[in-house]
Amino acid sequence: MAHKKGQGSIKNGRDSNAQFRGVKKFGGQFVRAGNIIVRQVGSRFWAGEGAGRGRDFTIYATRDGVVRFHKRGAKDQRRAYVAVDPAPVAEAAE
Repeated sequence: MAHKKGQGSIKNGRDSNAQFRGVKKFGGQFVRAGNIIVRQVGSRFWAGEGAGRGRDFTIYATRDGVVRFHKRGAKDQRRAYVAVDPAPVAEAAE
């Protein structure tokens, strides 16, 4: 009986972690500053007003508000933007 592992079991046995990419917050949803909106490979979505882009192309909210997906103008019609519109402040009862 062999007391050493075969080469096949040594070379195999590795797996990469899942990436968990995709849209995390959808249009019309309320987000807080710092919330991740989209995790993506490359710039499928571009950061609009109220949103920022991380080093790994993650789009995140830079302010509290409501998420809005849109396309801008005729020239950039193919480019999809993600913006965070400021949420209306509820008037405090006096």
